[in-house]
Amino acid sequence: MKKLNVSSSPHVRSRLTTGSVMYDVVLALMPATFFGVYHFGFHALLIILMSVFSAVATEFVFDYIAHRPNTVKDGSAVVTGLLLALCLSPTVPLYIPFLGSLFAILVVKSLFGGLGQNFMNPALAGRCFLLISFGAVMTDFGVDGLSSATPLAVLSTGGSVNVIDMFLGFTTGAIGISCAALLLGGIYLLATGGITWQIPVSYLGSFAVAVSLLGPVGFNVRYLAAQFCGGGLMLGALFMATDPVTSPITAGGHIAYGIFIGLLTAIFRVYGTATDSVSYAIILGNILVPLIDRISIPKPFGLGDNAKKPKPTIPKAAAILTCITLLAGLALGAVNFMTKDAIEAQNLAANMASYSTVVPGAESFGYDDAITANVKEYSEETYGRGMYGKVYINEVVVGQDASGNTVGYAINVTSADGFDGNVSLSVGFDLQGTIQGISFTELTETPGLGMRADEDEFKGQFTGRNVSKFTLNKAGGSTAQDEIDSISGASTTSGAVVNAVNAAIDFYANYVQ
Repeated sequence: MKKLNVSSSPHVRSRLTTGSVMYDVVLALMPATFFGVYHFGFHALLIILMSVFSAVATEFVFDYIAHRPNTVKDGSAVVTGLLLALCLSPTVPLYIPFLGSLFAILVVKSLFGGLGQNFMNPALAGRCFLLISFGAVMTDFGVDGLSSATPLAVLSTGGSVNVIDMFLGFTTGAIGISCAALLLGGIYLLATGGITWQIPVSYLGSFAVAVSLLGPVGFNVRYLAAQFCGGGLMLGALFMATDPVTSPITAGGHIAYGIFIGLLTAIFRVYGTATDSVSYAIILGNILVPLIDRISIPKPFGLGDNAKKPKPTIPKAAAILTCITLLAGLALGAVNFMTKDAIEAQNLAANMASYSTVVPGAESFGYDDAITANVKEYSEETYGRGMYGKVYINEVVVGQDASGNTVGYAINVTSADGFDGNVSLSVGFDLQGTIQGISFTELTETPGLGMRADEDEFKGQFTGRNVSKFTLNKAGGSTAQDEIDSISGASTTSGAVVNAVNAAIDFYANYVQ
């Protein structure tokens, strides 16, 4: 007699497995992956392979050491590695995807119990880890080996962009930059049931409304299209935010979650220092998911129309953490308010000291109204629209001798492309445009490497030269007037300084001299 296995209700069976869902996502990402390799070349392929290999190998080794069942075959590690790779610049060295996938799988996924237990999207967490640890490398984008500003960076400075090229993916940016290819994959996931419409639609819709209200041009179809096609918005909306593990359970929760991260993304893009912060917006949304699930509890089936719906409550831990955060924010704000004047006075004194160093014949410094007006034109945007990277002109002062005669000018500039933060410096010019020297007002680079920029061996190379533009010589031993030898092991810092000085030279030639 054949025995029947009788289990408790509900008696629902499905052929859907974790592996089939994950490999559907991999298949949906193939158009963006193939286009990224086609557009950016062989190194992009190596980045993708390294990222996937690191993710799979990390999960396999962890399962082996922890004596857990091997979960590599479910494909979740492949998805994490592939998503992370598509978020990366095609110019990053191979240790970047290796470390990013290692962090994503080991720290964010495996140490929290594996698939289904992680509280934030592993690929996005890996990308944020890389952005914090290797900021300059992660924000260096290029095509055919030439670095340039991304379309979003150009858009943020008021420049014009080609929306069609952005939609197709023929621009600078991350490997998975093609909006058209990502949409193809998203449509496939919608058709197969891999994702639902609520999160992408509420995310993109709330983003569009917020950007139209907060943005610099109001409601503008071309501007919105460029915002949609730029950065990681489409990849985030279709593949990251819809992660079933780190998104809400209910349909109402999906919509609330999508609206929240859409508003955050818009605020970060309009008011933030980074041109694209989709990763941070979605991770903050991931952290809020337990609260959204608690609030969006539906009425249990079978209670009847007159039954009361369970009252949602805010977790005690969340309330305590919110209070602590508010108190800490208020305290920091109060300290900043009380020390603001003192900090400004110290910065002014530091700037004046640097001006005296780079314009040695000056007894006093003042301002020229016409030059100051030109400086204000660039106060909110990068100078040269990406030609010199993220460089800002802060101010220009006129150096005068004891008789009141002009003897030179000092231009204070900031490059946001330093390895560990901003690099600010003053560049002094005589009346013929010859550089009298450079002096740093902000330099927080790596000790023993980037901090060597403040040594005469490096910064002394600029003194006494009158050129239209410097180039950075990473090989060393240059003899040309327009070449600057890089600091060994600190090419990022060296490049930031050279770009800042070049911006000052260009500003002097066009608006001062």
